Amino acid sequence: MSTLTLNPLPYIIIDFDSTFTKVEGLDELAAIALKGHPEQDQVVQKIADLTNKGMNGEMSFADGLRQRIALLKANRSHIGELVTFLKTKVSDSFKRNIQFLTENSDQIYIVSSGFKEFIVPVATEFGIRADHVYANEFLFDEEDNIVGIDEDNALSMDGGKIKVLASLNLAGDIFAIGDGYTDYELKSSGLASRFYAFTENVDRPRVTAVADHIATSFDDFLYDNKLSRSQSYPKSRIKVLLLENVHPAALRAFESEGFNVEFVKGALDEDELCERIKDVSIIGIRSKTNITKRVLENANRLMAIGAFCIGTNQIDLEEAAKRGIAVFNAPYSNTRSVVELAVGEMILLIRNIVGKSNQLHQGIWDKSASGSFEIRGKKLGMVGYGSIGTQLSVVAEALGMEVYFYDEVEKLSIGNAKKLNSLEELLSIADVISMHVDGRKENTNLIGKREFDLMKRGVIFLNLSRGHVVDIQALADAVKSGQVAGAGVDVFPKEPKTNDELFKSELLGLPNVILTPHIGGSTEEAQENIGHFVPAKLLEFMNNGSSYGSVNFPEVQLPKLKDSHRLLHIHANVPGVLAKLNHIFGKNNINITGQYLKTNEHIGYVIVDIEKGYTEEFIQEVKELEGTIRFRMLY
Repeated sequence: MSTLTLNPLPYIIIDFDSTFTKVEGLDELAAIALKGHPEQDQVVQKIADLTNKGMNGEMSFADGLRQRIALLKANRSHIGELVTFLKTKVSDSFKRNIQFLTENSDQIYIVSSGFKEFIVPVATEFGIRADHVYANEFLFDEEDNIVGIDEDNALSMDGGKIKVLASLNLAGDIFAIGDGYTDYELKSSGLASRFYAFTENVDRPRVTAVADHIATSFDDFLYDNKLSRSQSYPKSRIKVLLLENVHPAALRAFESEGFNVEFVKGALDEDELCERIKDVSIIGIRSKTNITKRVLENANRLMAIGAFCIGTNQIDLEEAAKRGIAVFNAPYSNTRSVVELAVGEMILLIRNIVGKSNQLHQGIWDKSASGSFEIRGKKLGMVGYGSIGTQLSVVAEALGMEVYFYDEVEKLSIGNAKKLNSLEELLSIADVISMHVDGRKENTNLIGKREFDLMKRGVIFLNLSRGHVVDIQALADAVKSGQVAGAGVDVFPKEPKTNDELFKSELLGLPNVILTPHIGGSTEEAQENIGHFVPAKLLEFMNNGSSYGSVNFPEVQLPKLKDSHRLLHIHANVPGVLAKLNHIFGKNNINITGQYLKTNEHIGYVIVDIEKGYTEEFIQEVKELEGTIRFRMLY
């Protein structure tokens, strides 16, 4: 059977320093050799500066090399230490594609201005033939100290790479990959057909400006030339947009995987987002950014949305599902932080600490127990009994409170918490009421004037859930009348998009009212947890196809992909699609090694692992199947 068409393999000339490895070998050798030397930092910096000037084409390479060697005070023993270090610094994309390097070693050369003594031991571990490594060589004295370089070696001279490549007399296309100007000279001399500026480790503007292509990774180079590779699609070409100052852990997670990440501190309004989301494949938001149907209509490449919070009401989940876009959130990562804030505010409000503190700031000493109570023995009524409500239940009970809850969904109570049959019953008996409901539209103004009137006079009221579930004017009136003795509010119907915008509310200036700027889950611990949890889910979906934990997508937990290619087919949930897919597999004699299917109301999600032999025509037939929403291939 014919297989997926790949281009004929050209000769590939690869630079070593800052290309095959993440660092400059000679600079690192200097750092090792001069360890403990009083002028180590200054000497190493001088060597690094000379390296950069040579790589940028700002000075004669030969002159720079000799100046660097003169500064270097190293011994053969230091080279062994350097080799060990460099093996840990091979560029990630070359490590990922060791199979390609090994299988195509006859076509691959390393031509470097570095030194064979440390290049060969590293390169050969990754499939490069030792006789295909062309580099400088050190000269040593009787005590194995480096005293110079082989002056007869062409690579010690200006234009050395050109001389070496000319001597190889290679017939066919020659593609040069490197980060330096001397690599570009292979193309400008006419010897190489194309020059790829390699920017995975360092981006030199003078070099990228003259390149035929910019290769952000070796995967990028292989993809551009339709050559076999470890990644079906280079992650450097996948754009991630992170908004609202999500935790830096998220940024690191995506960058370490090689994605192209844009980080924005604030939220974006609908018009801004419609423009910025074009060509974005993954977007990460918190609670202030609304992903509406109109935004999704402009999201031509969007595959996944990460809500770095619990709620997802700011996202049109149904529209996202219809477009094959999976949404993930963090339902548990900040639970403890919200619970601790609720408990802290409960105690402060029932003790009237806020009022006492404000008076003392004005110089008024009011040492009185009037209106100040313990929470022990008080009745806590929770509206909603999800992950936060259940954990608050446990903590409150440990503090001696009687715990009651009301939830429209049947929930198993924890500890001695008691489920009540109606909201009205809960409101009438509770000394402290805490809101823990989700952000669905049906919950808008769930608590209004009628509900406040049903509460005990002097009740303590907390809303750390969603801003629109409470009628703020009704709450303000209840505080002014004394019906509510104290309130803690962390969420509001209208919130500023950035810290520079002025906050306005009917609750401003009211006594015994704690107002916080939507920080219930904003602790270092919670934000870091979310910063790890949400990207992990998004990366699992992008890298593996697993949708487990998605709030709008058929949930499938998949095994890791091994020795197969994985087809991910998202389609409208209509009868017969799987049968038609299987017909295509059978007609093309495709051997299936694993198949998974899950559906919801709107879409079906089929994952098929197949053996690697297939045609481009087969892939096109799958893409064009009626009802297809989105198709991806992973390997």
